Amino acid sequence: MSSLAAAELLALRNRLPVPAVRVNEAAVATAFVSERHLRIDGRAPTSFAPLSGFWQAADGWVRTHANYPHHRARLLSALGIEDTGQDEALVGVLSKELTSRPAREVQETVYAAGGLAVAVASAPAAARLPLVETRRVGPGSPRLLAPASVPAQGVRVLDLTRVIAGPVGTRTLALLGADVLRVDTPQLPEDADAHADTGMGKRSTLLDLTSPGDRRTFEGLLSQADVVVTGYRPGALDRHGLTADALLARYPDLIVAQLCAWGWSGPWAERRGFDSLVQAGTGIAAIEATADGRPGVLPAQALDHGTGYLLAAAVLRALSDRQTAGGGRHLRLSLAGTAPWLLHGIHPTPAHGEADLYDPGPWLTETESPYGLLRHALPPVHYDGAPANWNRAPTQWGTDLPNWA
Repeated sequence: MSSLAAAELLALRNRLPVPAVRVNEAAVATAFVSERHLRIDGRAPTSFAPLSGFWQAADGWVRTHANYPHHRARLLSALGIEDTGQDEALVGVLSKELTSRPAREVQETVYAAGGLAVAVASAPAAARLPLVETRRVGPGSPRLLAPASVPAQGVRVLDLTRVIAGPVGTRTLALLGADVLRVDTPQLPEDADAHADTGMGKRSTLLDLTSPGDRRTFEGLLSQADVVVTGYRPGALDRHGLTADALLARYPDLIVAQLCAWGWSGPWAERRGFDSLVQAGTGIAAIEATADGRPGVLPAQALDHGTGYLLAAAVLRALSDRQTAGGGRHLRLSLAGTAPWLLHGIHPTPAHGEADLYDPGPWLTETESPYGLLRHALPPVHYDGAPANWNRAPTQWGTDLPNWA
């Protein structure tokens, strides 16, 4: 989808036929586990912290997420476990505590404390959420993009996302020529290894939106942006006046793309979430369970990566629509919306030979960066003439000036 949307936008800008689109399955397979292929000066990053994972509860299973220090602290505090700082020992303490409690009690207790734990669903959810919600705002005038060598050249993207899904989407827009500036708060540090993987082609700055000076700087960036992408849970940015309606009322031809974990309506809409938790809560973990009944996982964090590429495709399509019809666009996606599509909406093609033994080597490369020498996955987005790699390594998180290139 991203490749086709990119090719169509490029053709529209240049008034030429759409270039041929050919996507290599091995490239996609490699990119969907980009965080596992990443090496930083030969070092493999740690994927999950010791207190993240599946745990037996009194009446089922629970999935926890404690990769970030603040989520780890809230998990332990919610369950009344003293933080000794020794995670190896705390694994046993946490396991014992969870076996004494019902799964849903753990889920609600930890959630109330701002932590992350989800009771593992025993079957896939019956309801299906929309894959991509698109709303056109206002009549507007066509906002023409000049002819260009890459689809998103000259497009300015404010990236207010974290972790994997959102950054994968904006990383893809950066590959295709967009000037992507990621903005984070200084109070919520990002994992350096994660940013080394998803920061390709982008710049990164820190702004405290509660500070008048930083807010003025942010407003200056916003006034010149073409696209704003947010990846925080619904409502998290409302106090800063960054709802989609508020943004589009001020900038009627803006493209606002939002993604979240659990969807945009219903009792779970405002909850925090990650790919692993959504897999647990939507029944994927039960489908992937081992013979002894232990919940399992997909072979990739496919909800994150899949939603990221869908996000990029939706933004590219919105740019094409705005090129011809004008007006702003409001796009919404969620990991929980992507889950049933991956389970039921894609029909696999029979493989010929031992397709699961593919060699990822041709789809990996090395790039020097401020973090060290990165071995990383090449982008899977391709059409005739597409960039083969990002034009810049990730900068160190939060170290760039808050301005457009």
